[in-house]
Amino acid sequence: MKIYLIRHGQVPHNALKIYSNENEDLNQIGIEQAKILKNRIKDINYDVIITSPLVRAKHTANIINLNNKKIIIDNRLSERDPGSLSGKPLNVTNRDEYWNYYTSIHYGTSEDIKLFFDKIYNFINDLKNEKYTTVIIVAHSGVSKAFSAYFEGINDGMFLNRGLENCEIKEYELNRN
Repeated sequence: MKIYLIRHGQVPHNALKIYSNENEDLNQIGIEQAKILKNRIKDINYDVIITSPLVRAKHTANIINLNNKKIIIDNRLSERDPGSLSGKPLNVTNRDEYWNYYTSIHYGTSEDIKLFFDKIYNFINDLKNEKYTTVIIVAHSGVSKAFSAYFEGINDGMFLNRGLENCEIKEYELNRN
């Protein structure tokens, strides 16, 4: 099965470089990014779009769905919850440590990285049972880091620079059991 993983378009907290667990919609830049992406993926013959339940991902999915295929919402594709870091600048944490799979540091009430990755792994493993040929998944930077771990390995455990940018797309091949 071919998977095209897409990160949603820009939202206000991305531009402000803050942690956020707000369910924000795309800003104007994010809408334009999604429109550009729609044109870039016009030749992909996909069966379905699976998206995070967060409004920014759903909005991106709706913009890029030029074939009007079914859009499925899966809660497991939600972004890693920053908990008590929400509303704070990204630089209040050591970002390398925040996205270090092997870290012993826990920032506030943020979601544990290993539990977060396990949730994404569970989604990917369940996807193996589906009969799709090609799937578009619209999610988040953190989700793209977990996909990277699943398909490319955890390696040194450092994931800060392994996530997708807004409306970036990455292709994966998922082998069925």
